Amino acid sequence: MGNELFLWDHPVSPYAQKVRIALREKNISFRYETPKGAGSGNRAAVDPNFLEQNHRVEVPMLVDGELKIFDSTIILEYLDDKYPKIPLRPSDPESRARARMIEDVCDSQYEAINWGMGEIENFKRLEGVQAEQLRNQAKHQVAQLHEWLTFQLGSAEWFGGESFGWADVCVWPFVNRSTSYGIEPATGTPLRDWYERAKERESVAAVFAEFETGVKGQSGAADALKNGLLKRQYRDHRLEWMIKSGGIKVILDGLENSNIRFSWPSPL
Repeated sequence: MGNELFLWDHPVSPYAQKVRIALREKNISFRYETPKGAGSGNRAAVDPNFLEQNHRVEVPMLVDGELKIFDSTIILEYLDDKYPKIPLRPSDPESRARARMIEDVCDSQYEAINWGMGEIENFKRLEGVQAEQLRNQAKHQVAQLHEWLTFQLGSAEWFGGESFGWADVCVWPFVNRSTSYGIEPATGTPLRDWYERAKERESVAAVFAEFETGVKGQSGAADALKNGLLKRQYRDHRLEWMIKSGGIKVILDGLENSNIRFSWPSPL
C-alpha cells in the first residue's frame, strides 16, 4: 500500500467518520476503502485482506506500513502523535481530559441510541407500537445528551474553545446520525448552530456527503437481515441500551433467528 496511509472504513460508521475528519483537518494524504462483507458477521464473506489484518473485523482500521491500528480513539491519538503540526488535542491537561470525556460519552451512550434507531428504522426489527416506544426512548435520551453537550459547549464557538479540535471531531458524527433520524438539536440552539457551523468545514462537508451516499446504499438492509445475510453486532453499550429501553424482544428474537452476534473473542 506504499507510504500513503490507508483506512479500512465505512461511510456510515461514526467511528470511521471521526478518523476521516481528523485526517482531512490535519491535511494528511490517505486512501480508504470499505471492506467487502464488513459488518455482515459472516467471516467467509469478508475481504480476506481486511480479515487477515484485523481480528476484531471492525472499522475503522488504519494501515501505516506494517502497522495496523484498530479503534478510532487509538487511531486519533496516533495521528496526533505522529503528525503534531496541526494538533487536535488541547494543549493543557484539563482541556484534554474534558475532550476525552466528551468523546467517551459519544462513543458509548450516544452511539448506542443511534444504533438502536438503526435497528428500528433501517433493519425493521420492530414495527408498530413497539417500534414507537423505542423511538420515544431514543428522543427522550438524546434530549438529555444534547443538554449535556450544550453545557460542555457553553458560549464557545467550538468544544475546544476558539479552535475546531478533538471534541468537535468526536461529537459531530453522532449528532449528525441522530439528526438523520429526525432527532436533532432544536433550531436556534447553541448545539444546532455548532452542528451547522461544523458542517461548513471542508473536512466535515466531505464526510457528510460520503455519509449521505452510504445511507442510500443501505436501502436493502432489512431484507438482507431477514434473509440471513447479516448478523448485527450487539456489544456492551448497544446491548445495555436495547435492554434498558424496552427492546429485550429484539435481542431474544435476534438470538432465536441467529441474526445478532457479539464481540471477539468468539464463544464455543
